[in-house]
Amino acid sequence: MVAALSCTQLLLLLRAEPPLPSSAANTTNITQDAQLRWPSCEGQEEMLNLGFTIGSFVLSATTLPLGIFMDRFGPRPTRLVGSTCFAASCTLMALASRDTQVLSPLIFLALSLNGFGGICLTFSSLTLPNMFGNLRSTVMALMIGSYASSAITFPGIKLIYDAGVSFMVIMFTWSGLACLIFLNCALNWPSEAFPSPEEGSYTKKIKLTGLALDHKVTGDRFYTHVVNVGQRLSQRAPSMEEDDISSQDTRGTSGKPREKSVPFRKSLCSPIFLWSLLTMGITQLRVIFYMAAMNKMLEFIVTGGQKHETVALKQRAEETVGFYSSVFGAMQLLCLLTCPLIGYLMDWRIKDCVDNPTEGMALDDARDGIATKSVRPRYRKIQKLTNAINAFTLTNILLVAFGITCLINNLHLQFVTFVLHTIVRGFYHSACGGLYAAVFPSNHFGTLTGLQSLISAVFALLQQPLFIVMVGRLKGNPFWVNLGLLLFSLLGFLLPSYLFYYRARLQREHTTDWEGPLKALSNSEVTA
Repeated sequence: MVAALSCTQLLLLLRAEPPLPSSAANTTNITQDAQLRWPSCEGQEEMLNLGFTIGSFVLSATTLPLGIFMDRFGPRPTRLVGSTCFAASCTLMALASRDTQVLSPLIFLALSLNGFGGICLTFSSLTLPNMFGNLRSTVMALMIGSYASSAITFPGIKLIYDAGVSFMVIMFTWSGLACLIFLNCALNWPSEAFPSPEEGSYTKKIKLTGLALDHKVTGDRFYTHVVNVGQRLSQRAPSMEEDDISSQDTRGTSGKPREKSVPFRKSLCSPIFLWSLLTMGITQLRVIFYMAAMNKMLEFIVTGGQKHETVALKQRAEETVGFYSSVFGAMQLLCLLTCPLIGYLMDWRIKDCVDNPTEGMALDDARDGIATKSVRPRYRKIQKLTNAINAFTLTNILLVAFGITCLINNLHLQFVTFVLHTIVRGFYHSACGGLYAAVFPSNHFGTLTGLQSLISAVFALLQQPLFIVMVGRLKGNPFWVNLGLLLFSLLGFLLPSYLFYYRARLQREHTTDWEGPLKALSNSEVTA
């Protein structure tokens, strides 16, 4: 958003040059008209779209090295570097606006630092929701929604600029805010990455703290704490529990070697990740193409094609496109309002789940004194898969509805298209982030998210030839391109289909695990 604002305002400043004398101006105009041949409107639109495509690709491709860096060193160094680059970019923009004729080349360096710093800040924030436990996906969706709707601040900054506040003051203020982000990260962010709630270290810290506070309490509560700590640590990280016991035992027993972490190759080659690459690539191409070609689509609806254009119709088309573009920009605020819905769907009933059958039976023993045989426990992993299936199915349904509205040449219907586009744009990022955080280890999250963003950017490169075909061969008619993208988007249902198959397989395995403890319990009761 800051980059877009800076380009707009600095171009206005660059144009504010002293006029030439009339004779010199006439001579210059004649010389320029003789030497320069401006490209056609279609050529200029293709060049602008190419710049948009390259910029989007570079921004998305940057997330892969950032993800690797963040998984290796944690989010704190990434955030410190990002805030530094962001503050430096705002300072360079302010300096460049002081003397545009001499310092205008600084804009290219400033915009590069601006984009890099912004993606560092955004990417490092995605690990923060791990602190919220069962509300992790909801908080992550809220953060992604705030990022997606950040463009809404552009009209506010423009109003401040039009009110008489200089561009230099705006940029220096923004640089000061970036310095506050740097200070907050240096003082408050931990040096290590935030562990996910499923990891043994996270569970151990929370549960053992509760046990230390309540160790004098007798009855159910004390027993529940003991069972939770013992079972969850023995299932997920038995070596960590043994290390603690050996450190407290004066006799000193040699613990077993630590359990090996999940190799990255296993996460990379998992079917869930591979299917998510296809789904995210398709959705990214659909969303990016509409953002690039929206003005041409609206223009075609007004004019009905290039063959029927008149001067009055062109003027009406320009006014209509300008109005609808402003409405589309204002609707980006919906990302902030709708993204938490998909996050809440990803977190649905997670807190009521257990990790294994023994834990569920122990909880019943602690509460009632008798194991409950008739109630089958709800497993956390299966519930997460169920939530992911619902989230991606809903997102794909909205994506198909969006594609259908794009096929209808009705100007008022485009408001519905804007709403669907904004919702889908926030939903699929939030759903994918929630899926990766729920399924894969936290130390793989950054690299997997960066790789997914890179593959999606490669898919998005296809929108440039599609735009050229629409403007050139199809004479501005977007119907056939939108129809092809609509059919292509149906492949997005393959990911929830695989998740449904994978969930069914896990349910069969957990059914066997649940029947085992019940049989053992019934045998012990008969013996007694």
